[in-house]
Amino acid sequence: MQASNLRRGMFILYQSNIQEIIDFKHVTPGNKRGFVQIKIKDILSGKIITTKFGSSDDVELISLDSRQVQFLYQDGDGYHFMDMSNYHSFSFNEEMISDDKYYLIENMELSVLFHDEQPVKIQLPRHITLKVSEAEPWIKGDSVSNNMKPVTLETGLKIQAPLFINSGDSIKVDTINGEYLGRQ
Repeated sequence: MQASNLRRGMFILYQSNIQEIIDFKHVTPGNKRGFVQIKIKDILSGKIITTKFGSSDDVELISLDSRQVQFLYQDGDGYHFMDMSNYHSFSFNEEMISDDKYYLIENMELSVLFHDEQPVKIQLPRHITLKVSEAEPWIKGDSVSNNMKPVTLETGLKIQAPLFINSGDSIKVDTINGEYLGRQ
């Protein structure tokens, strides 16, 4: 595939490793040849680098298979999952999960991308419902404007939520940007 056809979210083979494109920009500087500048994340190490390709350079695109899995538990060895189609278990290390760990609840079902029968990356649902574990009490009179307060969720994620949210409430959270979406 030509580098000019790359887009955010695609997976490529670069320096013998599977890389996810997290940012893409096509640059055409004045009277010079255009190029593609991409920011890529190594799937195994989590390392992020920026690199350039000529617009017509060939890049090897990787196709990944999506499978339904169940998140089992987290321990010192990593985050453990079970493939729902064949009941085999596998794990991801802390670097591979990164900030997605704040959206994992035991026994939840989600998708994982596989390449050559090896798990590569988890795919979270667009939003998830989590329970509030800590929230400062709301004082009547604080509602003069659309104020937000910090709350801590059951997974350790800290977000901003409306003043009326209390400990024990279940709220819907966007898994892409970590924003409050509503009360459940």
